[in-house]
Amino acid sequence: MAKHASPLAQRLSELIDFDKRVFFFLLLFIFLLIRYLTNVLVLEAIPGYEDLERKGDLMFFHLFNSLNYLWTPFALLWKFTVIAFLFWSIGLMIGYKADFKALWKFALVAEVIFIFPELLRILTYINPSGNITYQEIQNFEPLSALWLVGPENIEEKYHYALSVLNVFEILYGIFWVFGYHMISRRSLSESTLVVLLAYFLPLFIWLLFYVGAYR
Repeated sequence: MAKHASPLAQRLSELIDFDKRVFFFLLLFIFLLIRYLTNVLVLEAIPGYEDLERKGDLMFFHLFNSLNYLWTPFALLWKFTVIAFLFWSIGLMIGYKADFKALWKFALVAEVIFIFPELLRILTYINPSGNITYQEIQNFEPLSALWLVGPENIEEKYHYALSVLNVFEILYGIFWVFGYHMISRRSLSESTLVVLLAYFLPLFIWLLFYVGAYR
């Protein structure tokens, strides 16, 4: 017998009850716009970029960014699929059943959280001082362990791992606790266990592997 949705699950379900296809294209547009603006900031921080532009020395910079724009929708779709599969499979392993399609749609909605660190980067450097370098803009990870330590104070191989350890990942995990609670109708404590096993554990394993394999 199926469990009844809690009042919290019902409110969350009503809150995200909108067309996910339209939302995906809106999310994609926002990420592309943010990446374009960030690339403009990075470009303007390169010393003598106007002369380099005229000489064609920035061709590879523009080519790489163009490929990144083209890859963005596929990267998002892949990320939603992998995360939904992790929650679906780990949930089944410990006896919790959740609809894969619902998990995928929630992964789409939850991605909104990662817009905010990108916006903070733009707002921080929208009027950069003359001594700001493009490396500083690229390495700026607000509210992260890297942001606290400072990228100049630690080996480069730890930069990515420390940038991922941030407040937004925690918020993302908390949001998923409520999402899994809504979809599976499991308690919040059971949903927290699933989030720890399906999201944070694989994330920490990946970061350890990255640091260990970095050359």
